[in-house]
Amino acid sequence: MKKTMLSKTMMGRTAVKALLATALLAGGIVGQVGPASATAAKPTAAPIMRDNLSKYGLVKDVELPVTVEAGGLSYTLEKIMIYDFNSKDAINLRKTYKYGEESGLISKPTYFVWTKITVKNNSKKVVDNTTDDFWRLKFKTFTTLEPVTNWSRIEKTNDKMALNKLLLKPGEQLTTYQAYMYDGTTFDYFVIRLFFNGQFSEKYVVKEL
Repeated sequence: MKKTMLSKTMMGRTAVKALLATALLAGGIVGQVGPASATAAKPTAAPIMRDNLSKYGLVKDVELPVTVEAGGLSYTLEKIMIYDFNSKDAINLRKTYKYGEESGLISKPTYFVWTKITVKNNSKKVVDNTTDDFWRLKFKTFTTLEPVTNWSRIEKTNDKMALNKLLLKPGEQLTTYQAYMYDGTTFDYFVIRLFFNGQFSEKYVVKEL
């Protein structure tokens, strides 16, 4: 009787050890799987939409952002969106910043153009856009793409929301948004031209055909 009870006890202990060994083995496997799953490739983030040029038949030769430099002034076009002048997006932007229905040179705009830019003054001169327009964007020869003033923030200098007055001392920079009106009906190319400190530079985002 004692031998039988002893045998059962030993069998019970053996079963417990076997169970513990199985649990440890399973834990080791789980431990191996955990890190592998943690290092699995994460979903790729959607690319940032920097322009809608293709909507208007413009095929880019270079991708944005695009930087042009002249005379110590650096202009980077971070983003550009072209909207039909009476589209929902254009109307919302015009209402938000109180842009009018026309600009100084354009009485019947066809498109409203919204850009995000970064301007850096690496020269020894002050950059003051009240005296001149240092950069110009062109879609077509002899057709105007004109920057416009928003009257809701007219008194602000170096406004990060919507550019009016720019005043950068040597070494300063500004990232902001700038609006344009365009009265053309076609788009032949897209070029950024920069004039500063007696120097000129240009870069075609979309080359002429």
